[in-house]
Amino acid sequence: MERILIVDDEQDILRALEIYLRTEGYDVLKATSGQEALEIMQTEEIYLVLMDIMMPGMDGIEATVELRKKNNIPVILLTAKGEDTDKVLGLNIGADDYVTKPFNPVELIARVKAQLRRYMHLGSLKITESLLVAGPIALDDRKKKVTLEGEEINLTPREYSILKTLMEHKGQVLSSDEIYKHMGMSSYGLDNALAVHIRHLREKIEIDPSSPRYIKVVWGQGYTLEE
Repeated sequence: MERILIVDDEQDILRALEIYLRTEGYDVLKATSGQEALEIMQTEEIYLVLMDIMMPGMDGIEATVELRKKNNIPVILLTAKGEDTDKVLGLNIGADDYVTKPFNPVELIARVKAQLRRYMHLGSLKITESLLVAGPIALDDRKKKVTLEGEEINLTPREYSILKTLMEHKGQVLSSDEIYKHMGMSSYGLDNALAVHIRHLREKIEIDPSSPRYIKVVWGQGYTLEE
């Protein structure tokens, strides 16, 4: 049974989250501050943390920074509607996702399951030279297989080659010419074709293809893949 740590200074929210999670069969531990959460994690095996951002003392951002120094378990931030800057900051310092209050229980559980599935899947992968990983995306070049949060996704040969190239150069901005060069192809007359393939890739790996989290365009320069 996966154990989830929920961290919030509001007792009503803690009780509601506990009910939702226990109904789905999860074991639950609770904390009311970032410091208390870190202390619990020193003695308990935790699979996922639901962390409120705004808390007295050590807030969720500070706690996530400290947690990431020693642990790679999924962290989902609980945020208020007006905390857009904190959402971005949270993702940049290592949080995996966020849910906005007041949250929809169905959406919350879906995000929890997705993060646990990704964590459990990537944790069980045998790390080899043929394996490329970027966030929830794993590409096994030996098996020619791509998974997203543990679920296999079907790509065309061209989509696979583009994704592999971007994952091999994770965090770098590659121009269309460079992408085709790494694929062993000439880019002559194919700029528009690449944009179409990128759009199809986003439709298969992004939650919101119109606002991508992984494959991003850097206008006038090319494309990059971020975790």
